[in-house]
Amino acid sequence: MRILTLLAACALTLTLWGQTGYRTKSQRAIELYEEAGTFYVKGQTAQALTSINKALERDQMFIEAYLLKAEIFQYLQKYSDAREMLIQTISIDSMYFIPAFYNMGKVEFFMGNYQESIGWFKRYDNLAKTRKQPLKTDQWIMKAEFAIKAKNRPVKIVPRNLGTAINTDLDEYWPSLTADENTMVYTVLVPRDTNAYKMGNLPKTPNYFQEDFYESLRDESGQWQHRQAILPPLNSPSNEGAQTLSADGQWMFYTACGRRDTKGSCDIYFAQRTASGWSDPVNVGAPVNTPFWESQPTIAADGRTLYFISNRSGGIGKKDIWCATVTSIKDDGTPIFGDLKNLGSNINTEGDENSPFMHHDGQTLYFSSDGWPGMGQMDLFLSRKDASGNWQTPENLGFPINTASDEIGLVVNAAGNRAYYSSDGIEGGAGGKDLYVFDLPNDLRPTPVSYVRGIVYDADTKERIAARFELYDVKSGNLKASSGSNGHTGEFLLCLPPGNSYALNVSKSGYLFYSGHFNLKGIHDLTSPRQIDIYLQPIREGSQVVLENVFFATDSYQLTDESRVELDKVVALMTDNPSMTIEVQGHTDNQGSAAYNLQLSQQRAQSVVTYLTGKSIAPARLTSKGYGMTQPVAPNETEAGRAQNRRTQMKVLKK
Repeated sequence: MRILTLLAACALTLTLWGQTGYRTKSQRAIELYEEAGTFYVKGQTAQALTSINKALERDQMFIEAYLLKAEIFQYLQKYSDAREMLIQTISIDSMYFIPAFYNMGKVEFFMGNYQESIGWFKRYDNLAKTRKQPLKTDQWIMKAEFAIKAKNRPVKIVPRNLGTAINTDLDEYWPSLTADENTMVYTVLVPRDTNAYKMGNLPKTPNYFQEDFYESLRDESGQWQHRQAILPPLNSPSNEGAQTLSADGQWMFYTACGRRDTKGSCDIYFAQRTASGWSDPVNVGAPVNTPFWESQPTIAADGRTLYFISNRSGGIGKKDIWCATVTSIKDDGTPIFGDLKNLGSNINTEGDENSPFMHHDGQTLYFSSDGWPGMGQMDLFLSRKDASGNWQTPENLGFPINTASDEIGLVVNAAGNRAYYSSDGIEGGAGGKDLYVFDLPNDLRPTPVSYVRGIVYDADTKERIAARFELYDVKSGNLKASSGSNGHTGEFLLCLPPGNSYALNVSKSGYLFYSGHFNLKGIHDLTSPRQIDIYLQPIREGSQVVLENVFFATDSYQLTDESRVELDKVVALMTDNPSMTIEVQGHTDNQGSAAYNLQLSQQRAQSVVTYLTGKSIAPARLTSKGYGMTQPVAPNETEAGRAQNRRTQMKVLKK
């Protein structure tokens, strides 16, 4: 979040504040200077500047006052003003406060004057050699040299301002998107007193501003509609921001500070969409939240992995990226987390890492950092997992994606070709930080991801219902994603990473599960995401379901290993319904003789029964029957039709 924490400790200049032996003989100037320091420590920068200006009116050679004023301007990111104050300091007495040269290097760097920045850092080094100054310039010089090279090799992008429906003269930042790219929620820095804001020059501190959520929907023409503030209880008189949406837009995780139920200064909260809007937010608890600072969550498309920022002990730097995994879900839909991990030194540095975004491909992480070589304060980077699942060395996204200003909160659409982010370093914006979109260069793109969406119905009543979704890699049997359909709309969206075959299981207590199969090997075309409406059969005598993910070798009744995921779901269903008995049916196409197909279908049905009894399902609850080619569900004239007819089916005999 942008302003939720003020200064924990003031920087170099304030080491002079409160000392004796000031470089002025005006007692009143000293009093005003110390008054300014008190205001600054409290975050009251406007009052601090008023007092320091009065002190300088008393004595225009008051060097400590110029230093404090430079420090305040640096904090407010008014770097040209800070530069002017430091020049005044050095012109009065260049040897009085040697770190002023170091601060000049930083100010020039943040203004994008990288060559000048290097010059000031080297002057500081020369002066500091004999004075045992502790400040290190190596990293700053390295970053400035990197920035010079990056500007000479600009990335070919054209950031497009999202326009007046999204951006205003306020700060807009931290965009979050659904996988279909039709819903965007973002954070806006809103003045607490509109009239005071119109008068101008309010410092961006919690005393004067609060962070709230706004939402915009994209219409059929691809245009973002005018934003709407999200209603309470999500927006409140306090700060809330740095949010992330789940791929289907049904879950939101976000940051809030100073709440009654917080574990520390800032915690991560959870809310879900309901028939009346967003639910009451819930603190996600341990191990995500601690007595330390937690913020800036991003939920992966698998619906199970939450990445976030924390300054807790045991990390690598000041603020690190951590992750935790959903271990279970409460009856009210709130996730419970475990399996806490630090992302390690391939991602985290001794500095600060911020704004993680895990792309829907599950392999590409975008984040901001001031610890890796960059253009300004926080630069945007990406890192990819290698074949062993290890993070590779982060890559700076380059200029002009990164500028001398702060860049945070980049997100990429599921197709991997468009990126959204906020910046205040681009000319022509509406004011402050604005939201932008640009076409992502090929070498910075993640693996494109498709998705399946639809609505879940009760097959009898046609009412929309909530259900659980699980997506498995057929070959490995690993769970790749999980989610649920919305309780009042029945709508669902589930990402489908390309390159593998997946088994989709949709379940709800009291119903037969739905079985789907997706073969995405080599598929990268995302122009037509899949639309499926699912009708779950209530468990009753005669209800049946096709087991789409039960596989046999050609002309064989031996089950393949890929069938385990599906058959284990049958085991779970029968375990949850101990009085249920079923008939396992085998069906074939019309290739070959009727006698051969009847025998093969019977053998295949029996192979399934044998598997189930091997998993402790009582034989008395199972019947196998082969129907051969007598019950086709599609014409046998095409391969697609024959594939539908070659199926294994489950029918309930007794509930």
